[in-house]
Amino acid sequence: MKSPLLSVIVPIYRQEKRVVKDLRKIKAVLDKIRYRSELICVVDGMVDDTYKNAKAFAKKSSNVKLSGYENNRGKGYAVRYGMAQSKGDLIAFIDSGMDLNPNGLSMLLEHFEWYDADIVVGSKRHPVSKVDYPKIRRLFSWLYQLLTKILFGLKIRDTQVGMKLFKREVLEKVLPRLLVKQYAFDIEILAVANYLGFKRIYEAPVDLKYDFGNSSILPSKHFVKTVSLMLKDTLAIFYRLRILNYYSDVNQRKWKFDPELNFRVNIG
Repeated sequence: MKSPLLSVIVPIYRQEKRVVKDLRKIKAVLDKIRYRSELICVVDGMVDDTYKNAKAFAKKSSNVKLSGYENNRGKGYAVRYGMAQSKGDLIAFIDSGMDLNPNGLSMLLEHFEWYDADIVVGSKRHPVSKVDYPKIRRLFSWLYQLLTKILFGLKIRDTQVGMKLFKREVLEKVLPRLLVKQYAFDIEILAVANYLGFKRIYEAPVDLKYDFGNSSILPSKHFVKTVSLMLKDTLAIFYRLRILNYYSDVNQRKWKFDPELNFRVNIG
């Protein structure tokens, strides 16, 4: 009997200097796990040589798929784009930039098996996590998680780490309904999954060292703007979820086939 297939989606934006190094690290982790795997790289906007450099890596590597598109559309769209190309029974995504040690993927898989989970998320607040990032971000993270707990009733302590693992059926149910493409994508995917009955959401430890120089996340001078946009998106998710019933099955009559994603999506 074959082991389950794991698809790992990596949304990449403006990483020309280190994309090959980062993909090599992820590939090394996947080569050691007992799951069969495929690495799906999605270049979210061809604004530099990221795609060119990633293509050179993909040509030399087995089980690596590369795709992309001209304009930056945000992490949420990139993950959905990668999902459309994936074949895995389990699907994970990990942010590019390697603030996160990709060895954490192994921990996600272990926790998935231990808890028979629907979703496993990397968490900065897991007692075994090793975390090094700015105090202002620690404060914002704590306040934001308090807000999301109040708004959405999620029991996990951290929704924002860019490393998550899902059963395929979860993403097949959730992704077509999503609207947010960038700032609050992580909370939307978890809130909607919880709303649809996928309650078995657990946390796994991560090794995170925030690096402004290498991260594709906006630099600190734009932090206030990023926070304001994230809060705006989060409140909009709450409004759609609790007031408009936007994510309900009843709304499927408004779904439309997206040829790029190769599945029907909610257009509201």
